[in-house]
Amino acid sequence: MRLIVARCEVAYAGRLATRLPMGERLLMIKADGTFMVWSDGGGSAVKPQNWMTAPTVIDVAGDPPTRIEVRKHKGDERIEIAIDEVLLDMTHDMGEAAGLEKDGVERDLQELLAQAPQRCGEGFRLVRREWPTDIGPVDLMCRDGGDGWVAIEIKRVGTIDAVEQLSRYLERIRLDPAMSDCRGVLAAQQIKPQATVLAAARGIACVEVDLAVLRGEREPELTLFG
Repeated sequence: MRLIVARCEVAYAGRLATRLPMGERLLMIKADGTFMVWSDGGGSAVKPQNWMTAPTVIDVAGDPPTRIEVRKHKGDERIEIAIDEVLLDMTHDMGEAAGLEKDGVERDLQELLAQAPQRCGEGFRLVRREWPTDIGPVDLMCRDGGDGWVAIEIKRVGTIDAVEQLSRYLERIRLDPAMSDCRGVLAAQQIKPQATVLAAARGIACVEVDLAVLRGEREPELTLFG
């Protein structure tokens, strides 16, 4: 990971155009190509002012750097940083990241849905649990009734962050031409309304599952159709 503290101006062009005026900021370049711009204050203390997720192309001009350009492999998104002064420039090898351990409920859901993937979609069959990507494993990789690929991420509560996480996994998985049409499914005991809206916009399906029903402790509720 490379960390640069600099006085800089940041311009973004893509879905819209934005500009951050000259000021001191932290520029973070992760090994996977993710790029983030941070400032020290306000809401930006917990959220970057601008960012671009991997995969990206990052061009750094000068030593010390005077200009950085970040762009997507596909599409027209671009971040341009004009640097007036570099205050700190350091690179640190973070080593191999340890996987995020799921809580007990999520582990149980993953194990049970691996045994019954059809609960997430008609005709689903399991290919592998913990399917690896270069940014972390997706919980279940399945095939659907038409033999298409389906990546399933499992949470206790489905939030916007869960949708973003699955979106990143899908972005990496689809780099393989043989899996370019891979679909995503977010499965959770409860899915927040905002997450449902974002998932629909990303083409991700949402499925609410009942742990007690999966365990056979309770019968599924029956729905009558008139």
